[in-house]
Amino acid sequence: MNLNNKIKKAICVMSGGMDSTLSAYMMKSEGYEIIGVHFNYDQRTQSKELSCFENICEAMGVENKYVLDLSFFKQLGASALTDHSIEVPIGGIEDGVPVTYVPFRNGIFLSMAAAIAEKEGASVISIGVVEEDSSGYPDCREEYITSMQQSINLGTKDETKIEIRMPLVHLKKSQIVQKALDLEVPLSLTWSCYKNEQKACGVCDSCRLRLNGFKLAKAQDPIEYD
Repeated sequence: MNLNNKIKKAICVMSGGMDSTLSAYMMKSEGYEIIGVHFNYDQRTQSKELSCFENICEAMGVENKYVLDLSFFKQLGASALTDHSIEVPIGGIEDGVPVTYVPFRNGIFLSMAAAIAEKEGASVISIGVVEEDSSGYPDCREEYITSMQQSINLGTKDETKIEIRMPLVHLKKSQIVQKALDLEVPLSLTWSCYKNEQKACGVCDSCRLRLNGFKLAKAQDPIEYD
């Protein structure tokens, strides 16, 4: 019997952030062997995110991991995360799709994760998308991720059956913080800031969401802020 059919494997898309890290820990708690996948796409905090990914994998005991470099997003621009001529908003969360949205990022990430899953014989791809308490990104919606799962299974071998797990999609940030604390996720190793790599700015959308989540969960965020 093929060994790949005997071991439950999950491809975990891991940015180094709190949400994707919790998603990976949830897969591990279900008995999956974790295969970490991280993307460098010339985002502002690329070095910090990569360092967080490596440290989180070490803490989890993840040995099989992929770090993929995508220069495409820098060439594309169109996002404050990849185009330094566009300022990262610091005035609070606004309605609509913010300028920090990277066009079709999750679709591209999931497509590459699907190729890895087929190669590794994994049955699950985990992604830490959050629909209700996110920054308003269209590629974080449950309906979209579900449609990607269908397309991935149509575009792979007949024997390939991949489920995309999004265990946080309907959680509030405070619930994510509490769940992470319950699973003893090393939140001190995670990073959410869109702007800084040394101390988190505390004022970008991502920092605001994170800080508010900790506040509502009545917990102390272990990372440093300006």
